[in-house]
Amino acid sequence: MASPRIATLSRKTAETDIQLTLGIDGSGTSRVDTGIPFFNHMLELFARHGLFDLEVKAVGDVEVDYHHTVEDVGLVLGNAFREAVGDKLGIRRYGFFLLPMDETLARVAVDLSGRACLAYDVAAPTMFVRDFNLILVKEFARAFSNALGCNLHVTLLYGEEPHHIAEAIFKGLARALDAATQIDPRSANSLPSTKGAL
Repeated sequence: MASPRIATLSRKTAETDIQLTLGIDGSGTSRVDTGIPFFNHMLELFARHGLFDLEVKAVGDVEVDYHHTVEDVGLVLGNAFREAVGDKLGIRRYGFFLLPMDETLARVAVDLSGRACLAYDVAAPTMFVRDFNLILVKEFARAFSNALGCNLHVTLLYGEEPHHIAEAIFKGLARALDAATQIDPRSANSLPSTKGAL
């Protein structure tokens, strides 16, 4: 029986203090407290739609800005995925998803290549959900991609309502990562690369 793909990490700086546990092969349960209600909501639906078990406790300087907390959670979550995936033997490596959310349609594609690259094309007509700036979704995605070492492509094909746009991106990322991290039984003992390394 394969070992459980779970990672527990922490990161403490002068700006944030984060504890996070991720189970890739989970059931979608979550306990999230970042001090940012909208970001909590995004991480909870990320866990649910990726079927990841996720616990996040983050304390940050939110009285200054949400930026440090959102970015640092992205870093820790990306590191957790990298650790939980381990040697990458048998993973499908690639994942993509088209996520409709009412009037919004987002496309997310990921390659667990070991190389960090973010391509982000999201032009929302309105950038704020209450006091949460949607540019922080890009900062989260950049930090996540850098920490995991993945190609991450996020495109808003169309959409108007900023909550729907953010939700479509987080759900699409969850579904793409679920696909990419799955073990392919046909190649369970090999890497999905002709180079022999990822």
